[in-house]
Amino acid sequence: MQSQIDQFIQYLTTEKQASNHTISNYHNDLQTCRCHMNETLSLTTWSAVRASHIRQWIADQHQTGISPRSLQRKLSALRSFFRFLVREQQLNSNPALGIRAPKAGHKLPKTADVDQMQQLLNIKPENSLEVRDHAIFELFYSSGLRLSELAALNIDTIDYRGHQVEITGKGKQSRVVPVGTQALQAIDTWLAVRLQLAKAEETALFVSMRGTRLTHRSIQKRLQRWAERYANQSLHPHMLRHAFASHLL
Repeated sequence: MQSQIDQFIQYLTTEKQASNHTISNYHNDLQTCRCHMNETLSLTTWSAVRASHIRQWIADQHQTGISPRSLQRKLSALRSFFRFLVREQQLNSNPALGIRAPKAGHKLPKTADVDQMQQLLNIKPENSLEVRDHAIFELFYSSGLRLSELAALNIDTIDYRGHQVEITGKGKQSRVVPVGTQALQAIDTWLAVRLQLAKAEETALFVSMRGTRLTHRSIQKRLQRWAERYANQSLHPHMLRHAFASHLL
């Protein structure tokens, strides 16, 4: 088993010209696997290794606290090694194919707390652009919209009587979401200012100084500028979506 690992490492070094880092990691991973097969499972040849043996090895590694990301790398090394042995006609099949490591956990997204959001939204706008920005942020926080969904809103999509807005989300699927009173008030204030900016044929709810639909990037930059100026914090549109969901719960 060791001689075949040595052959594979030589192949990585000379033919594949892999980096020293990759070669070192693969060598260590294969040695760990060989020791498990020898000492725990009493296997003395790679041809005796089955998929069930590999799954047991991965499970044992996982129980020692090795991260899913590291286990994925170990499996990648083992798949490459067996692929090499099949190519060299030393094995008939690759027992590591189809085996997956445990999924890596997802970190919880960063969000703003209630006090931070109140501090951000209680600022009184000082000019027409800030009136628009305030309406945007209130709507983000009120309805949990995605950036693309908010940017695509038209002036006829707000239902004041029903306190709701119809949006087109992922996959061009339409849905109706509620809009809070404060957000509606902020939008109403903005609409009075919008008349001074928007081009006659423009249907977008939120427009730029040029009178055209506000871009995604512009919304991101305005939010960041507002947050840094008035709340001394860093915010992006998706954080407002997460804040909406967290505070709603």
